[in-house]
Amino acid sequence: MKTFIIRRLLIMIPMMFFVSVICFVITELQPGDFATQYLNNPRVSPEQVIQLQKSLGLDKPAPQRYWMWIKGIITKGDFGYSFAYKRPVGELIWERMGWTVSIALLTIIFQWIIAVPAGIYTSLHQYSAGDYTLTFLGFIGMSIPDFFLALVLMWLALQMGATSVGGLFSPEFIGVPWSWAKIMDLFKHIWLPVVVVGTAGLAGLMRVMRGNMLDFINAPFVTSLRARGLEEKDVRHHIIKNAVNPLVSMAGMQLPDIFSGTIITAIVLNLPTMGPFFYNALLNHDQYLVMTFLMFIAFMTQIGNLIADIALAMLDPRIRIS
Repeated sequence: MKTFIIRRLLIMIPMMFFVSVICFVITELQPGDFATQYLNNPRVSPEQVIQLQKSLGLDKPAPQRYWMWIKGIITKGDFGYSFAYKRPVGELIWERMGWTVSIALLTIIFQWIIAVPAGIYTSLHQYSAGDYTLTFLGFIGMSIPDFFLALVLMWLALQMGATSVGGLFSPEFIGVPWSWAKIMDLFKHIWLPVVVVGTAGLAGLMRVMRGNMLDFINAPFVTSLRARGLEEKDVRHHIIKNAVNPLVSMAGMQLPDIFSGTIITAIVLNLPTMGPFFYNALLNHDQYLVMTFLMFIAFMTQIGNLIADIALAMLDPRIRIS
């Protein structure tokens, strides 16, 4: 297992280098740069735009700018400078990474706590009223856009007497030191983004778990276990253990999907996550901030897959032995 982990970590190094090249090329394909957006401003002359490009290093050839950026990452951990925010990109990313990862992890936990038991129930009670009900709710959850569900839940919260919806804190707790009252206020707000972001994925996981269970219920090894006189609860334990393996593999892809797929929802809910940050960076041609965010998504994809492989090996002895 140690050899496998070390090998995967070493493979990540050239992979991230390759990703950095792709990220740079993609941002270079975007027409214009941070300075050219001022060409339509009558108060800014073309000479001032040219001077701004020189001061930001945007007049240098693309290979030279890439080499300066990647050299700064390798030697100093410097991911570049944000033109729009006039701050180092690393500081801006770290400020929002904590909330982004926290909401993503809570969303995955929320999905698994509900999806796995629901998938088990619907498979063991196939074609029952409960099966049809949960299946119908699952299809509804998969079809409703996240931002629309966010608006509906915000309206319901206001109708039920809530005085502050959106964001992660009430106005009086923004910027104040942590306290028990601030933690309780966080719990009052964080359920909304977790439910909104997790609903679509929850429905999909439930359907996958149901399908996996149905595949294994009548499998030959299950028939063999019953023929040997194993109790039904123990037989179900073996079925569930085998059926949950594909979901563990899928969990590795959930983190980057949540990061990159909820930008509009984060804007609607006014969340301090990296999604809206990335959207504003694209609009402002903030090149180094965009490239760093894309590399972060690629890094989380690799880390998520590594964690999923390790968890899968711990659950399934066949994978661990191989």
